[in-house]
Amino acid sequence: MKTENTTPCACGKSRCDDAAQAAPKNDRRGFLGVAAAGLAGILLAPGVRLIEVAQAATPAGASAGANPKVRWGMLIDTSKCTPGCNACVTGCQTENGLPTNPGPTDTQYIRKIEIKEIKTGKTQSLPMMCQHCAEPPCVDVCPTGASFKRADGIVLVDKHICIGCRYCMMACPYKARSFVHEPLHNQKPDVPRGLGTVESCTMCVHKVDKGENPACMTACAAAGYNAIVFGDLNDPNSEISRRVAQYQTRQLREDLNLNTGVRYQGL
Repeated sequence: MKTENTTPCACGKSRCDDAAQAAPKNDRRGFLGVAAAGLAGILLAPGVRLIEVAQAATPAGASAGANPKVRWGMLIDTSKCTPGCNACVTGCQTENGLPTNPGPTDTQYIRKIEIKEIKTGKTQSLPMMCQHCAEPPCVDVCPTGASFKRADGIVLVDKHICIGCRYCMMACPYKARSFVHEPLHNQKPDVPRGLGTVESCTMCVHKVDKGENPACMTACAAAGYNAIVFGDLNDPNSEISRRVAQYQTRQLREDLNLNTGVRYQGL
């Protein structure tokens, strides 16, 4: 006689396969998550479990995930931004392993531009990067979901599913995205890149998730200008929120109603 195995598994069911078959389609993702949690307890060696290996590999102070209560943003004081200074650009290149002398088709997460007021002729220098929009056009046009916005407002590209169609580059009004044309070497472990994919400023998400500031802000401060402030726009007590409330700030291309995470003071 055939006997049924009724030993409960980690998910609490007597048979995981039966539970998966019985689960509605919209519940199966949750079921798989529970099953994965059970697998995390598998012994790799006496006294060593997979979940403990994963926990040990997690950097100290790393976030458990994007916090939906937070809206990360930057405030750039253009009155402190000197035309000849490229500290923020250099800091970004060093941190993310980008070319230090970029050619016409090389990636630039951040670049310095000069703008001119037509009526007065006044010119100003400012850094331009992904504006981390609350309503990002790049996400709207991406056919695979590779372009996405985290719960904390940071806009990123999933290199695993980016097909390099470059629709996002055409949709971005800030020309903030680049396509990787050449094979990459000596990449930074915290900044995955890939040939044939699109990339842009990540606000140094690998540092932010560890409670650190983006490299451009750190480099600007080290140069003595302190033109960049990074913080939580949703926190009224943060420095960036206090400055936005105290001083007149602007978003680039405000007419598009994208609600950008990068704000400019002094324009």
